Amino acid sequence: MSLQFVKASTSDALTLNGISKRAFDSDVQVGAPSVGGPPGYMSVSYHTKMARTNHLYKLTDNGLIVGGAILFLEKDKLNIGRIFVSPEHYRKGYGVYMMQEIETMFSNVKEFVLDTPIWNVRTNAFYTKLGYVEVSRDNEFIYYIKECE
Repeated sequence: MSLQFVKASTSDALTLNGISKRAFDSDVQVGAPSVGGPPGYMSVSYHTKMARTNHLYKLTDNGLIVGGAILFLEKDKLNIGRIFVSPEHYRKGYGVYMMQEIETMFSNVKEFVLDTPIWNVRTNAFYTKLGYVEVSRDNEFIYYIKECE
């Protein structure tokens, strides 16, 4: 595997949009009440805007885009808006690799924050395994934080 996690360009938006749509739509297999995802998850214009504003990242394996992330840096805090991996590449370590790369790329931040739906057993187990700690929850989401030394 020759993995690279880098900022995506607007020319990557269409591919990343397709991966995002397939990834989030697959959540019906792990408890989602219906097909769907976070705002803009299947919008090419949203992904293009995220690329243009330097929030969109891509994970490539030997040049093939296999996943992506949308990240928001807020002073000394990084909000991991979402990460997604193409369903045909699940359980190959890509998600763990992306999270490790995010934490390395933004090693100067004091904390990483994210949220994920309560019903999603897959993502809740994933973030907990990576050391993220639940700080609160509401009727829909669990909110996580990982503090850095």
